[in-house]
Amino acid sequence: MRKLENFELNRKSIDQYKKIQKIPLIIILDNVRSLNNIGSIFRSSDAFLIEKIYLCGITASPPHREIQKTALGATESVSWEYSKETSIPVKKLKERGYEIYAIEQAEGSTSLQNFIPKKSNRYAFIFGNEVNGVSQRIVNLCKNVIEIPQEGTKHSLNISVSVGVVIWDFYYKFKTL
Repeated sequence: MRKLENFELNRKSIDQYKKIQKIPLIIILDNVRSLNNIGSIFRSSDAFLIEKIYLCGITASPPHREIQKTALGATESVSWEYSKETSIPVKKLKERGYEIYAIEQAEGSTSLQNFIPKKSNRYAFIFGNEVNGVSQRIVNLCKNVIEIPQEGTKHSLNISVSVGVVIWDFYYKFKTL
């Protein structure tokens, strides 16, 4: 088995990427502190053709050196918007027909493996602060909560890892429906 060279990866240009049909998923970041996490989330969002990212509250926005370090240019390909209040894009997306889900540990949550997206629906997933998660006020605005099953002692994943796991799961399920 031979490892592929970069030129063999058929990478799209930013212009080509912007014209590709995206999967019907928007990511909302609720007060995410780490600039490296934000950059990693942009990079994963680029990889799986996420429609858009909303950066809310204290979540920093590009251009920023620390975001760019992990985003590797994905801030140029993935559409994004900043909102001072997380509730603003949540309410706007609900009005536009998006199903809003918090990714959180909560009573009555749906385990990730049991969540099945519908091809006809559009979704927005909210990920929260590294310490406090998605605020209860925002959870209250959601249709439901999706929880990543965990069996270790921590029951806590880094937010960029959580985003990667959840959007890969959504991408895979959506593409195979």
